[in-house]
Amino acid sequence: MRLATWNVNSIRARSESIVAWAADSEIDVLALQETKCTDDGFPVMSFLAAGYDVAFTGNGGYNGVAIASRVGLDAVEYGFEGQPEWEGAREARAISAVCDGVRVWSLYVPNGRAPGDPHFSYKVEWLGALRDRAALWLAHDPAAQIALAGDWNVAPTDADVWDPAEFAGKSHVTDEERAAFGSFADAGYADAAQPYLEREKTFTFWDYQQLRFPRNQGMKIDFVLCSPALNDRVFGAAIDKAARKAPGASDHAPVVLDVR
Repeated sequence: MRLATWNVNSIRARSESIVAWAADSEIDVLALQETKCTDDGFPVMSFLAAGYDVAFTGNGGYNGVAIASRVGLDAVEYGFEGQPEWEGAREARAISAVCDGVRVWSLYVPNGRAPGDPHFSYKVEWLGALRDRAALWLAHDPAAQIALAGDWNVAPTDADVWDPAEFAGKSHVTDEERAAFGSFADAGYADAAQPYLEREKTFTFWDYQQLRFPRNQGMKIDFVLCSPALNDRVFGAAIDKAARKAPGASDHAPVVLDVR
């Protein structure tokens, strides 16, 4: 099975190119984030025409998640138990489905905006709640096949940003955020792509401004964290920078895993 995660930064603007990329890259399951689309406006037919079933949730704001699969899409769950709310509402930031025996989550972690902002506290709380739930899943079934795929909005180490000095005092790189991300490893989940990628200057996001992409001034914030049983099945991974180069592309590149 080939599994990918991609923050697409508006599904309606890019649905045809996203589906074409998935088909050409032989993606079996695609986790999508930042769809920026209401449910009644989601381009379902583009996926169905290419042989993908799709589940999605969104309210049209700066969130929205989806999963497209051509190997089954069963037991869909919208959000997770204990998911924190923002301004009294549970945002469309988590969706999951069982795809060929794997519980795949598409996750769009809150941005956090800046340390000290209420959204930053929301982000850390959100990560903590997800970690507690993810740990409970493994406690109930240590052999569970689980993929936590998405845009985590955390650069786990200084090697995951193009210039640590540029990010000093900003979100995504604080000790608090990095500890929250690292707690998933403590719970048993592994960054499945890492063993197959170069450690330095390997990014998944490049801002549109200031020629960040051609200068490779980016951040690595998109990950697939796998349960132990699923991680044992991973035999390859890549970040498809070519997808970021395409005309009108998202500012993120997809992360791809090959699973036995």
